[in-house]
Amino acid sequence: MTPPRITPSEIDVQLAEKRMLRNGVALYTLASEEFEVLRISFVFRAGSAVQTVPFSASAAANLLAEGSTRRSAQQIAEELDYYGSWYDVNIDRDYAYINFATLSKFFDQTLEVAEEILLRPAFPEEELRTYAAKRKQRLAIDRTKVDVQAREAFARALFGPKHPYGISSEERLYDSLSRAEVADFYRRYYTAERCFVVCSGRIGEHELQAVGALAESLPHGASETDISFPKPETVHEEFVAHSGAVQSSLRLGRLLFPRQHPDFVGMQVVATALGGYFGSRLMQNLRERNGYTYGVVAAMVNFERAGYFAVATQVGTDVAREALQEIYDEIERLRTEPMPDEELELVKNMMTGEMMRILDGPFGIADVTIENILCGCDNTVIGENIRRIRSMTPADVQALAQRYLAREDLVTVAAGAERPW
Repeated sequence: MTPPRITPSEIDVQLAEKRMLRNGVALYTLASEEFEVLRISFVFRAGSAVQTVPFSASAAANLLAEGSTRRSAQQIAEELDYYGSWYDVNIDRDYAYINFATLSKFFDQTLEVAEEILLRPAFPEEELRTYAAKRKQRLAIDRTKVDVQAREAFARALFGPKHPYGISSEERLYDSLSRAEVADFYRRYYTAERCFVVCSGRIGEHELQAVGALAESLPHGASETDISFPKPETVHEEFVAHSGAVQSSLRLGRLLFPRQHPDFVGMQVVATALGGYFGSRLMQNLRERNGYTYGVVAAMVNFERAGYFAVATQVGTDVAREALQEIYDEIERLRTEPMPDEELELVKNMMTGEMMRILDGPFGIADVTIENILCGCDNTVIGENIRRIRSMTPADVQALAQRYLAREDLVTVAAGAERPW
């Protein structure tokens, strides 16, 4: 007998406790006694959008653990490995995320290494040159692929080639990246004024005090004025010629708004219906019905100062024109035909289920908490968003598609052997 399907309409998510430290850093805690693990995430407003020297932001983030004034890169790696601790760095256009995870019993030892990484990175010249050479080679190889070419061209088409969200620096500039430039970026942007901390897992008073002491050790920085964000200069078509390519990478979408906009969640429903799950309209069309691709995705993308809707896929060059037309047709069908109630209910269930999956465990809750903090919200917004999703009607979906996905507003980018339009 098949058990009944239960779809929650409400999600009660733990709220983070916030403490303001003496140097102005906000420390958020999500205590959970169930797991004997702890994760500390330091989030710095130090993404690539604020850099003035190409690649200095990513180099600063990725070289933090490559040697300190007291430990070599090998010593740092061996200590973390010995205690089974996990260290991870991610950087995007707006922020750098420095994460440490440890078993509770090795918290003190891991935090000692974290202090070296965060407060005393040395950026050794030898490590920088090795890093730069590897990244230059990797970027050069990546840029021979049509999907990378299309991704970079799409960002340029949306924002403009000189915009902080659209710029693509030449890989040769890794050769001239200096230790002084990396250290200067660290000094200017890894400061108390540009940081908050999220601690999740088994947090006792000792752990709370120790993490707070480390965060309070972050130095104050000069009042930084970020580089100016010019108005985006959008072009509606861009083709990147790739002679001999057997596949074409297609991207289309448009600039819209960041997550704080009242229509962002609704447009997430629209994007999910189009290409946000395996049974979506674009997957059924391009993969199941026509065999043009193995996969296609549609999503809303959120930056600090912008947001956009995008569709991405890779197809055989010989069917690129047909595949592109099918994408246009599916978007137009959303604009002209109300979505069947059963399909919309499936989309809602998929979105709710995915949120439940993400929130399974203290680290998943911490990830969502960080995202909400960056958007100026707390975790009550999760329940609000679920209610918005559950209340969407076919008329709502159609109205949003009509408002935001008109053909003349879409940006289309292709990389491949032949122009598909």
